Amino acid sequence: MTAEKGASLLLVGCGKMGGAMLDGWLAAGTASRVVVVDRAGLPERLAGDARVSLASGADALPDGFVPDVVVLAVKPQVMEEALPAYRALVRPGTVFLSIAAGKTIAYFERLLGEGAVVVRSMPNTPAAIGRGMTVAVPNAHVSAAQRELSDRLLRAVGDVAWVEDEGLLDPVTAVSGSGPAYVFFMVEAMAKAGEAAGLPADLAMRLARATVSGAGALLDASPQQEAADLRKAVTSPNGTTQAALEVLMAPEGMQPVMNAAIDAAARRSRELAG
Repeated sequence: MTAEKGASLLLVGCGKMGGAMLDGWLAAGTASRVVVVDRAGLPERLAGDARVSLASGADALPDGFVPDVVVLAVKPQVMEEALPAYRALVRPGTVFLSIAAGKTIAYFERLLGEGAVVVRSMPNTPAAIGRGMTVAVPNAHVSAAQRELSDRLLRAVGDVAWVEDEGLLDPVTAVSGSGPAYVFFMVEAMAKAGEAAGLPADLAMRLARATVSGAGALLDASPQQEAADLRKAVTSPNGTTQAALEVLMAPEGMQPVMNAAIDAAARRSRELAG
C-alpha cells in the first residue's frame, strides 16, 4: 500500500469526529476502502458509496480484510470494553491510530499487546468542520511510512503537529484540546460585558460572536504575522483598545488567569491518563 493509492481503513466509531474524518478521507482520496464499526450504522450521506461498508464488530469483518490503519474513534469510556476484540489485527503492517482523549500508548499496548503499532493523537472539536488542530505521538514500532499515512489521515480534519515526548500531550490537551471552550467562554464574557455597558443582549452576543470568529479568521489568514503584531495593529496610542488592554494585560489580568487555567487542565489530564 502507498498513501497515494489510498489506504484500507477500519474505523471503529463513526460519531461526529469519526464521521468528519471519514468525510475528509473520502474527499481527498486518502482511503480506497473503509470498513466502519458503529452501532448506529452508516450516515445516510454515505449510502451507495462503494468504498464504505459496515461491520457489526471485530468478529464480522469482510473475509480477507486486513486494514492498513485501525482508527479508534469510540468514546474513551468504552475503549476498555471495545479494544480487546481487535487484538487479532495486531501486526507490523497495521497501525492503530487513536483519537481518544486521555488514553496513553501504554494503555493501548496493554490491551493490544506490546507489539502493537500505535499512534496516539489529540484533536479538538473544530475538527468536525475541518478546522481542527491535532497533535500526535508515535510509539517505537511506527515506521516512517506509517507516520506519513497517519499524518495524511489526521490532516483530513485540520492541521497536525507531531511530538516525540508523550508527556507533552497533557499541556497540548490543556491548550488546544480544551481550548475551544475557553474561546466560547470569552464570547460569553464579552457579551455579558456588552450588556453591562448598555447593549441589548442579542446585539451584544452577535457582536461578540462575529468579533471572535472574524479575528480568528484574520489570524488564520495571516500566518506570517505574530498574534502580538496583529494586536498592536488594532491598538491606537491612548485609544479605546489601549484602555481595555491595560486592564487585560495588567499583572493581575488575563495572563496569570490563563496560566492557572492551563495548569489546572494539564494537571487533570495527567490524573485521567494515570
